[in-house]
Amino acid sequence: MKVVVINCFDIFEQRAAVVAENFVRLGHEVTVIESDFSHTYKKTAEIKNDHILIKTRPYHRNLSVARLLSHHFFARDTFKQVELVQPEMVYVLIPPNSLAKAAHAYKKKHSEVKLILDILDLWPETLPVGSIKQVFPFTLWRNIRDLHVENADMVITECNLYQEILADVLRDRTTKTLYLAKSAEPIFSTPTLDNTTIHLAYLGSINNIIDIPMIIKLTKAIDSLKPVTIHIIGSGENKDTLLSELKKNSIQTEYVGIEYDETKKQAIFDRCHFGLNIMKESVVVGLTIKSIDYFYAGLPILNTIKSDTKQLVSENQIGFNVTEDNLATIATAIATMSDEEMSAMRKRTQTVFETHFSARAFAAEFDEIIASVCGK
Repeated sequence: MKVVVINCFDIFEQRAAVVAENFVRLGHEVTVIESDFSHTYKKTAEIKNDHILIKTRPYHRNLSVARLLSHHFFARDTFKQVELVQPEMVYVLIPPNSLAKAAHAYKKKHSEVKLILDILDLWPETLPVGSIKQVFPFTLWRNIRDLHVENADMVITECNLYQEILADVLRDRTTKTLYLAKSAEPIFSTPTLDNTTIHLAYLGSINNIIDIPMIIKLTKAIDSLKPVTIHIIGSGENKDTLLSELKKNSIQTEYVGIEYDETKKQAIFDRCHFGLNIMKESVVVGLTIKSIDYFYAGLPILNTIKSDTKQLVSENQIGFNVTEDNLATIATAIATMSDEEMSAMRKRTQTVFETHFSARAFAAEFDEIIASVCGK
């Protein structure tokens, strides 16, 4: 079967790659269509010789008309390429929401083609902009997605929370949750934890959806009982704010910057007791890529994400779910954990990764989904 996988964002490249790899594993001919513009760095992306790259209008602000226009034209130009490929299945990563609209139009024209929409984020629901998400033009933005999923053969969401939020939209659709996965080979880990200091890792973009005040409250609560050092791997528009607040509150910080090498990251994680998975309460998300990276490394998490992640943490005891009300209790538990308790928690974390987020776990769920769609 000839398959096209469509992805607009570099932040979803790992998902697109895993999906493409699994289609190839099943014996299908795969074409990947992606943008030539990096959403993360706001510049032309690295050339991928085996992909079709769509020349994409640049934009500089995440909340802007220029961004929406860029996505509109990307969707239009992408499906011009799909027309040339003439696939039997189209697998579309959403957002941008404009891809749902373009895919809907393509499916109406080519009813015999199987269409899968894979929703990895909810726009505007996940944006930390408060109640204005319920008024125009945000409602229009949301409807570009919601009004164009009706003829998809399968709608996938990356977490159960999205199924709940979109329940009214998806009620007559065939749906499935397919967790994000990390296809990397298992990495060698030799934890070397310092009993005199609590080491915490922060991984990923330091953007406007992380909860810096909560990070400060949590680290101060722990630091009052045992010294804390935070290792920061990543960057973003709020990097200076985070570093400044940590310094102002006398929290020891080791800023690493952007690092993609798994071995180098693992060396840092092996020194850490927990990974920080702290986002603003207003952000609608059930699972984060960084949490899966932590699980892959065998690193328990300090978490404020609700739904899927909160449930994984509580049911498997792979860290702590943090709230304003339990900071003191969690700080005490962390400061007094024994080596044996920490080791057991790391082992449980690795088990959760293998069970839910490994390449093997993804493949099993993926095969079931494709068999279901192709059997229609």
